[in-house]
Amino acid sequence: MQRSGVLAIGECMVEMAPAGDGHYAMGFAGDTFNTAWYLRRQMPATVPVRYLTAIGTDATSDRMVAFMADEGIDTTHVARLPGATVGLYMIHLDGAERSFSYWRSTSAARRLAEDANRMDEALGGADLAYLSGITLAILSPESRDRLIVSLIRAKAAGCRIAFDPNLRPALWSDAATMQADVSRAAAMADIVLPSFDEDSLHFGDEGPEATLHRYLSLGAGLVVVKDGPRPVWAATGDAQWRHDPAPATHLVDTTAAGDSFNAGFLAAHLTGAAPDVAMQRGAALARHVIGARGALVPN
Repeated sequence: MQRSGVLAIGECMVEMAPAGDGHYAMGFAGDTFNTAWYLRRQMPATVPVRYLTAIGTDATSDRMVAFMADEGIDTTHVARLPGATVGLYMIHLDGAERSFSYWRSTSAARRLAEDANRMDEALGGADLAYLSGITLAILSPESRDRLIVSLIRAKAAGCRIAFDPNLRPALWSDAATMQADVSRAAAMADIVLPSFDEDSLHFGDEGPEATLHRYLSLGAGLVVVKDGPRPVWAATGDAQWRHDPAPATHLVDTTAAGDSFNAGFLAAHLTGAAPDVAMQRGAALARHVIGARGALVPN
């Protein structure tokens, strides 16, 4: 089977973002969807960007899937589940730093990995599959196992895997399960894209280089460690790179900073750029995104 493009896997939600004067603007976003959205803008138009998730059949789900299609994202692998709907989150800003309130316990996306055949079909056409720790966390243990097995099969058949641990302990049953399943996913990944502030807190890493080497020791091929405005580190088994991002001159909202970095990095990497160049492009895109409100910021 010929493989092409990127398949992002996860949950897209209704986003309520501050619009000033106590008002909120409605949009659609979610960590892996944000990366897919930015990838669509960073990759050549001839390279498909697809999204695998599950949504409902209500009016909000209709609006969501129409939005995806209008933004150029292939919705072939968006399952429609009768009687279900999508999750919602609200952004709270304290200066430029954000926190979130979520309403997602009955989200259809929690059932995105119930059909192994559907996942195998979607992964069979992708050159790169992209998922996150949030993708894993919202699933039942059985569905999580099913997704990981499908990804392992796809990798054996030639699909590359990119994984952002995106550690959100509130979504997991306990810290030990989060650490074990994130490590299991990282071990099969070709590219791992952690954030040092999260990994230092939940894995005890003393510095970004410790995060690099922990994921490399699990079996990851290339690890790229984000650290907010501080240096970005990347390494393979035999090389290491560092990029010092330019300071952000206009900081408004850090929502999707990591998601957009991942898109800029992956788009450059997939089109042949060396890791140091890909790091620069990821950092530049993230710097643009944090200069405006909300997760999805046009060029």
